[in-house]
Amino acid sequence: MESVFQNKYKIASNRLCGWNYASDGHYFITIVTANRENHFGKIMDDKMIMNDWGQIVYDEFFKSFEMRQELYLGGFVLMPNHIHAIVSIVETHGRASSPKSNDGPKSNNTTKQLIRQPQSISSFIAGFKSATIKHIDDWIDINNPNMPKFNRRNPLWQPNYYDHIIRSEKEYMQISGYIVDNPLHWEKDRNKTM
Repeated sequence: MESVFQNKYKIASNRLCGWNYASDGHYFITIVTANRENHFGKIMDDKMIMNDWGQIVYDEFFKSFEMRQELYLGGFVLMPNHIHAIVSIVETHGRASSPKSNDGPKSNNTTKQLIRQPQSISSFIAGFKSATIKHIDDWIDINNPNMPKFNRRNPLWQPNYYDHIIRSEKEYMQISGYIVDNPLHWEKDRNKTM
C-alpha cells in the first residue's frame, strides 16, 4: 500500500512502538481540532464557556465512559480547540491498575498491532471523534448556518492525538493539576490560536 501512494498520505504515529494500548494503564491524552480552530467556545474570566458544539463534545466524551466499562476518567478539561484528559484502562486482564504503582503499565513487545484493538485508547478516541462529528453535522443540518459539514476534506479533528503513559503517582498528580489549571493559562497555551 505504501508503494501505491509513495508514502504521500502516511501520517507518522506518535504511539510508543511495541506498546499495547489496550493494556491496563493511565494515559494522558490530548485531542486537538484541525488547524486549532476554536470551535467549542471561549475562555472568559479564566473559565471555559461552551457553545453548542462544545456541549456536544462534552456530552459525547462522558457518554464514552458510560458505554465502555474498561475505561475510567481521571481528569478532563474541554478548551476552545482541544481536550486534555487522563484516561485509565482498568481490569481488562483480570487485574486492577492503580496510579500508585511506580512500575507503570507493562509493554507487550511480542504482538505487532496491524489493526485498531478493541478496548484500546485508539478505539475509544476513534469512536469519540466519530460521534462528535455525527452530532455536530446533525446540528449543522438543523440550524442551517451556511457552512459545510465535516468530512475528510473538511476535518473537525486533527487526524492523530497526543498520548503519554503515566508511570507514577507523582506524575499522575502533576498532570491532574495541569488539566484543572488549563483554563487559567489559556493566553500562554501552545494550542491557542489568534
